[in-house]
Parts: sequence; structure tokens; C-alpha cells
Amino acid sequence: MFKILIAEPTHEILQKKLENAGFVCDYVPDIEYQDLLNLIKPYTGLVIRSKFKIDAEFIDKSESLKFIARAGAGMENINTVYAETKNIKCFNSPEGNKDSVAEHALGMLLSLVHKLNSADKEIRKGIWNRQTNIGTEIQGKTIGILGYGNMGSAFAQRLSGFNVKIIAYDKYKTKYSNEYVSEVSEHELFEQTDILSIHVPLTHETQFMINDRYLNAFKKEIVIINTARGKIIKTDDLVKNLKTNKVNAAALDVLEYEKSSFTDIFKGKDSPALNYLINSEKVILTPHVAGSSKESYKKIAEVLADKIIKEFA
Repeated sequence: MFKILIAEPTHEILQKKLENAGFVCDYVPDIEYQDLLNLIKPYTGLVIRSKFKIDAEFIDKSESLKFIARAGAGMENINTVYAETKNIKCFNSPEGNKDSVAEHALGMLLSLVHKLNSADKEIRKGIWNRQTNIGTEIQGKTIGILGYGNMGSAFAQRLSGFNVKIIAYDKYKTKYSNEYVSEVSEHELFEQTDILSIHVPLTHETQFMINDRYLNAFKKEIVIINTARGKIIKTDDLVKNLKTNKVNAAALDVLEYEKSSFTDIFKGKDSPALNYLINSEKVILTPHVAGSSKESYKKIAEVLADKIIKEFA
């Protein structure tokens, strides 16, 4: 009998679907790491979100595990390579929050280029300045999508009615051009992009890949949207290029300085780069919530349950 430990808050539909399929579930959303480590040995399945780092030490003490499931998209907090050597399946559920990410990215972009946030702040202070709050249309621009998985493709679909050119570069995918997007090489991405939206996972390969060299490979001045992971962008280099206008503006849902659990900014509070972002009218910031909506909370749980049931029921 499969016994599953759900160790972080998830929508109730996850446990309900799993139990209806014959699994035994224990829901302990407030458990701490050491207690989890002491408790995990008899469980055949583990469900987490972002709070816990599932490393080789943890996996070695999890003698019965058949799968580790993350309620969300990124898998950087799980040593998936080591887990696979132990015949432990690893699941995530990016299909569940791709729509929320796509809408959030679009909302940040429109707010940024049409100066909605800065205009709102000024009016609340009694400032009525129409000239400085004139925006820029995205119509006619080329939007480059870096990484064309669940999130990137959902964003492309949302953009389809804006009369923009949508291109995408994905190092690990080919032949995905469709009615929404044209597949391009990295060189073409650099040559054509006006607005860059980042949709790659955080890996050893992508950590700080958006640095000074990368930004200056673009032929045009660009706008950047990041709803993926904060450590994909080297913040000091982003600020350097915001100051020179190589990057005209940035919409950032994620920051380099976040805790691994994404619950707060653990460092960088006194960083000049972070201070610049906070005070710049060229930047919009949100607290890592692009993939979090009332709807996605349930959809993530449903997708994860379906994957577990398909594999093990």
C-alpha cells in the first residue's frame, strides 16, 4: 500500500484524489525539516513545495520512497539526478500554474510600458502630469521568449491578439513553431528582440546566465520580464544596463536575493543594486507570485494527483 506524506500546504483536492485512488495520505503542512527527516522512512511518496531541500542525505534516509512530487514548477530544491539513481520518480506540475504566470507576465509588461504604476503613485500624491506618463505600445514590437515550455508557450498564446511578432529560443527543443510563435536561433533572438521574457528553469547552466555579456549581445535596447527564478539574472549587471539604457525597463517577479523557500528576501537588503530596483520608475517588482492564483493553487494539486495516480495507482 502506498503511503504518502504531504509535507507542505496544498489544495485539499490533492489528498482527496489520492485517497479516492486508494493511497493513504498524511497531511502535515507545518512540519519542520528535522521532524520530516525522522518521519519519512516508512513513506513511499513525498509531496512538497519550496520549503524543504531534498538532497542526497535526505534521500538516503528515505528508504521506502518511490516518488517525490513538487506542487509547482521548478525542481531546483530536489536532487533529481540522485533520486533517479535510487529509482525514485520525481514529479512537478507546471501545467497547473502556466496560465497564472502568463497572465502575470502580460500584466507586468503592460503596466510597465504604459507607466500605470508610476502614474497611479503620482496621482495619489496629488500630481497630475500627463506628459511624463505617456506610454509605449507593444504593437509592432518583437517579443523574444527564452525557454519554450509550459510557461513560455502560455505567454505566447496570451500575446497573440496584440499584433506583435513572437519568437522563441529554446536550447533543448526544436520544431515548435505554430500559429503563436516562430522558433529562432539564439543569434536571431539577440538580433530581433525588443522585449525579452524569461521562462527557463534554474539550473547550473542558467544560474546568472543573464549577465552583462548576455545583455549586450542584444542588438537593440530591450525590456526584460522575469517570472522564472531570480538567480537567472545577475542583478548587479542588470542594474548596470538599466543605468545605460541598454535595458530600458524591467518587470521582475523574482529576485536573486530570495530565500530558497521564496518566503522573503534573505540577503541583499542593503545591496545598492536592490536599492536601485526598488527606487527606479523603470522597474516593476512583485513578490514571486506570478504562478500563484486562486485557480492555480487547485490546478497544481489536480495535475500532481493525476500524475501520481497514472504512474502508481
